[in-house]
Amino acid sequence: MHTIADAFAKARADGVDRLDAQLMLSACMQQSRTWLIANADGPLPVAASNTFLSWLRRRAAGEPLAYILGEKEFHGLLLKVDQNVLVPRPDTETLVDWALEAMQGVTTPQVVDLGTGSGAIALAVKHMHPAAQVTATDASDGALRVASGNGQRLGLAVSWLLGDWWAPLAGRRFDFALSNPPYINEGDHHLAALQHEPRSALTAGADGLQDIRLIVSGAREHLVPGGWLMLEHGHDQARAVTCLLADAGFVDIASRRDLAGIERCTGARAPH
Repeated sequence: MHTIADAFAKARADGVDRLDAQLMLSACMQQSRTWLIANADGPLPVAASNTFLSWLRRRAAGEPLAYILGEKEFHGLLLKVDQNVLVPRPDTETLVDWALEAMQGVTTPQVVDLGTGSGAIALAVKHMHPAAQVTATDASDGALRVASGNGQRLGLAVSWLLGDWWAPLAGRRFDFALSNPPYINEGDHHLAALQHEPRSALTAGADGLQDIRLIVSGAREHLVPGGWLMLEHGHDQARAVTCLLADAGFVDIASRRDLAGIERCTGARAPH
């Protein structure tokens, strides 16, 4: 490859999406996509060419672009990501927006993000509601390193705790408990396309509800009366999660739809 146009031709031949190719080459050359398009006949430096070819192989093998570039935008924040965490998805912004809506009028909400991963939910809430007191937990050391690094880089103060779901929170109660837990069943065919992401952050037992059950079962002792538990879940799990919440004594149960119109989040309030 001698020119920028050659690089894009190589990406096409390898079956890599044009936008992905542009974003990778833009990062390699530290130039904007607009500049690359305007200078398509320009020379491709050897170092940029070598890095681009390496990245192209990874992308063609199905590795998420966010891992290759090391970052992903979420709710207006640019987050660093690596293989210790799931790539934040736009669907999860539905959960954040619902929580922020419910926090209106609450001066200093106490918020916990369970299984924080990259810190996406916790940091988005803190960014949009600076007065919120936000705590985040995760059972993965590697994930917490990513999340806390994102918090430091963005200047957003969140308390990061190592532990499984409610385990690090003995004696503490919150106004809002939020979570995007693993919810894919272990036999789901979609897992083949997610092989590069941490399996422990994706699957939750034979029906995908194992971790949601654990969160729901421990929620009431960690919520103030009237406190919210809001959960992201699979496209076909709203009814099951609704039943779990009802059986646990929660009230005001509701679901929210994502950008595709799918019931993606279900939440409820602890009784007074």
